[in-house]
Amino acid sequence: MTARGGPISPIPSGPATLPTSNTSKDKGYPTRVLLTVTAVALLVNYVETMVIPGVPKIQADFSTTATIASWITSAFLIVGSAVAPLFGKLGDTYGKKRMILVSLSFYTFGVGIAGFSPSIYFLLFARAVQGVGFAIVPLALAIITDTFPRERIAVAQGIISGTFAIGAALGLIVGSYVVQDLGWQYAFHSAFVLSIVLFALVLRIIRRDSPGTKRKVDYLGALILMSGVTLLLVYATEGPSMGWLSYGEVVFLVPGLLLTSFFFVFERSRQEPLIRLDLLRIRNVFVANLIGIVSGIVMFLLFFAIVYYAELPAGFGLNLGIIATGLTMAPATLAMLVAGPLAGRMVVRVGPKPMLVLGGLAMITGLSLFIMNRATTLDLTLDLVFALIGIVCTIIPIVNMISVSLPRETIAVGLGINTMLRNLGGAIGPVVATAIMTTYTAPLLIQGHPVPGTNLPTAAAFNIVFGIGLALTAVVITLSLTGKNYTFRSDASKEQQPATAAAH
Repeated sequence: MTARGGPISPIPSGPATLPTSNTSKDKGYPTRVLLTVTAVALLVNYVETMVIPGVPKIQADFSTTATIASWITSAFLIVGSAVAPLFGKLGDTYGKKRMILVSLSFYTFGVGIAGFSPSIYFLLFARAVQGVGFAIVPLALAIITDTFPRERIAVAQGIISGTFAIGAALGLIVGSYVVQDLGWQYAFHSAFVLSIVLFALVLRIIRRDSPGTKRKVDYLGALILMSGVTLLLVYATEGPSMGWLSYGEVVFLVPGLLLTSFFFVFERSRQEPLIRLDLLRIRNVFVANLIGIVSGIVMFLLFFAIVYYAELPAGFGLNLGIIATGLTMAPATLAMLVAGPLAGRMVVRVGPKPMLVLGGLAMITGLSLFIMNRATTLDLTLDLVFALIGIVCTIIPIVNMISVSLPRETIAVGLGINTMLRNLGGAIGPVVATAIMTTYTAPLLIQGHPVPGTNLPTAAAFNIVFGIGLALTAVVITLSLTGKNYTFRSDASKEQQPATAAAH
């Protein structure tokens, strides 16, 4: 295989040539790896969405408050975001297979004990342990980068990205039945069994990778970054209930900002930093990370508002139950599953920049339709098709930009940082939506009389939420235009040679 033009960016060590031995000796190996890591990613997204329908029941069983119960989902996201860069670095240093097994071990242990939780705080601890397992996602994407030739990486990453939505939709639907018929504990019990099966598959199918020169891991730098990001995520999570400038919130915000800022100063003095900061300044890596933050805000803002709108009473929303909401979203997630591999193929042919613009235009179409046309479940489904296709056409190019722009020995940590930044944006999205939806409200009326204490978000609230999504999507498109484009092409005269990205 050959590619047009020279290397994508002037990195001192150069983008690494990816190994081809797996494909040359065993042509079926990449497919088996893809199916395995896709199943792992599907499990994580399936279980995390499956938990959501059980939160009210868990709150009642443990006689706790809604604020504490909300940490059932927040604990996983916060810990997972914080540890992703560290596990990426460990994967680059000691081997990605080894670290994905470690990460999956934490996840299996977490779901194993969660179903037997004697108290809400024990359950929150179990959920935090599961969060370490979230590092599976960037490690899985990095394994794909090592296993596939460069011109096939985007397609494989597209398949994995498409399963995220499928896992979420299945979790929402199946989780509702599990919680209703068996109890919330069985959401974790079933996940424990599946986790053991997938651990065995990873152990058997994925070959031991050969990391580059082993170097010291900057654990202190990782601790500083993890602490700063954790405090910022806690601030974003607790803001709506505690008040954004309350004393309880400021004690999270100020140290979080200081620690995160200090991390970049601290890393300059380290001989073996968590990640070389000069690599983060590569144009495509920098652009991909900025887009990751902004698109994360849009994605979670959109999901939060849609689910909320679907379940609000008639006159304010569509008055759907949890299962009906999941079924309404299911066709759009199927479209996402189909669009993922297609978007990957298009990245190979036309490059990431056109796909980012196309994804932004699809999101703009979906968000515009949410403003103008959301009166029925069919309307909501059609709107979601455009929006979710736009999201998958955004995620795949930015992941691929990082995969092909960084030296091989830093790909996993680079993807870990991108995952962290997208989740940081994801924590901001619901906060923005909540702030607007609690500002623009009206009382629920029964026979023309307002019901005390039942102020609900108005149509104007959702229009403003989707309007902010439109503005942020315009930012995504603008950022996309500043990146370098590259394409891959096959040349039959040079078989078994990996393509190198060509910048335009």
